[in-house]
Amino acid sequence: AGTQLALRNSLRYFPPTHHNHLASEFAQELRQYGHIYMYRFCPPVHMRAYPIDQYPCRTPQAASIMLMIMNNLDPAVAQFPQELVTYGGNGQVFSNWAQFRLVMYYLSEMTEEQTLVMYSGHPAGLFPSLPSSPRAIITNGMVIPNYSSREQYEKMFALGVSMYGQMTAGSYCYIGPQGIVHGTMVDATPLRKRHEQGWLMEVTSDIEHCIRRIREAKRSKTPLSLGYHGNVVDLWERLLKEYEMTDELLVDLGSDQTSLHNPFSGGYYPVQLSFQQANQLMATDPAHFKTMVHESLCRQVAAINKLSEAGMFFWDYGNAFLLEAQRAGAAVQKEGGGATEFRYPSYVQHIMGDIFSLGFGPFRWVCTSGDSRDLALTDDIAATVLEEISANVTERVQQQYNDNIRWIREAGKHSMVVGSQARILYSDQKGRVCIALAINKAIADGRVSAPVVISRDHHDVSGTDSPFRETSNVYDGSAFCADMAVQNFVGDAFRGATWVSLHNGGGVGWGEVINGGFGLLLDGSEEAAKRASLMLNWDVSNGVARRCWSGNSNAYETIQRTMKEQRQLRVTMPFPVQDEHVLDRALQG
Repeated sequence: AGTQLALRNSLRYFPPTHHNHLASEFAQELRQYGHIYMYRFCPPVHMRAYPIDQYPCRTPQAASIMLMIMNNLDPAVAQFPQELVTYGGNGQVFSNWAQFRLVMYYLSEMTEEQTLVMYSGHPAGLFPSLPSSPRAIITNGMVIPNYSSREQYEKMFALGVSMYGQMTAGSYCYIGPQGIVHGTMVDATPLRKRHEQGWLMEVTSDIEHCIRRIREAKRSKTPLSLGYHGNVVDLWERLLKEYEMTDELLVDLGSDQTSLHNPFSGGYYPVQLSFQQANQLMATDPAHFKTMVHESLCRQVAAINKLSEAGMFFWDYGNAFLLEAQRAGAAVQKEGGGATEFRYPSYVQHIMGDIFSLGFGPFRWVCTSGDSRDLALTDDIAATVLEEISANVTERVQQQYNDNIRWIREAGKHSMVVGSQARILYSDQKGRVCIALAINKAIADGRVSAPVVISRDHHDVSGTDSPFRETSNVYDGSAFCADMAVQNFVGDAFRGATWVSLHNGGGVGWGEVINGGFGLLLDGSEEAAKRASLMLNWDVSNGVARRCWSGNSNAYETIQRTMKEQRQLRVTMPFPVQDEHVLDRALQG
């Protein structure tokens, strides 16, 4: 019954005269891949971010969305473009190629009084709206909470009714390795791709060569990025063996970036099996495959724990590694820890949470001309803006500004652009607004030759409610609440975003997170400046206010300063309990 429903669902996109031919083809895809991708409809064009004036459209807002979609599917950018996967193993732009074609058609026809509605990759259609409304509203994986399990996801994805949009994949806002390099995998193709692009200096499949090169680089203090094509568990265990044999700790800092939000469908490959064996077992005996994943995770954690005891600092990247390791029975529990705490801190708990609470996060922009000269000019605009406003900030904020000014001043020298002419930097609320307004003015003046799309990663101040990553340092009991991300999505929509998105599952796994994103087109107009100012101020203040209410002192100070600068902003401030004995006395009756 399930396979019939999947076929029936896929054939809805086509007139009945084509059903007989397509049904057998789609059935074969379903048997072979567990999903109907409709490969025959993959367009024969070179997928990339063409300059914005090359898209057929009635409004440049629609053209900007088309550009970003094609950038997300550019083979130089995307991890598995044929499967419409941008990154993260299964983070998709669409569920099938018919959806891609239909979306591009709708965008080419769209006026500024219509909004494209997207249901988990499916274009529900163009609906009448206001010129001030978003041109696209995107939701991915919005499953009723009691049914948001991994098992239900597999079923719904196979049926073609829901999909995993990751974060910026299903939001059409990924900008390639500047956004996230995405490091741990076993497939040689993306490894070679990142080496050719310069993100990896060397690649090897020889574990002994790895050890030699790490030792040489460490002793000579020479920078080295080395990609190992093999199973990371073998590498962890080999590093432990080296320490036990020589008493030399070759790794000072360690983490894991495997796609463990998807551990049993290709996100994690157990060390006991070859790549081919794992793929076969995954399909023929998923229960046994799951057991082997758990065994492999236990081995991996055992090696990490011993290296940590020897002095290596290990942290959780926030990819569900420690969460899945705990479920596998590995020794990652924290004595007396809360529900979101493990033996090792997440980097949000350790570092990023306090930075988010200052309002800093991954602001980004894309020059739609495709001209590197526009990117160089916007780099200079951003650095100049930050230099100007950094003179009147606190010492804690000054450090963040200095780091990002150095980054943006140096960025152009390092050939980091993959796909679209894009840039990312970490900025706070005031910096984001000022950079956006300065770029918009440069477009109006003709110094920047075409519109610019501004966006951010969802991994940010207020875009994501994720108890094992973005909000893992929220300790007032609300870490598992998703009000912030939903409010962010809605608030961005009516404050001027060109498109908005809301996703279940991005980054750490289906059912573990809700996250929201946006794109906004700067075209040099006064309207664009007004939208950018209203929306970006909200986009940051929403999260700082929530973090303040949860008890973060950085957020308390940040929102206090922001209220002084913005007279219309009024945030409910917490009164902390100053005498802990009050609680004890009250509870003792």
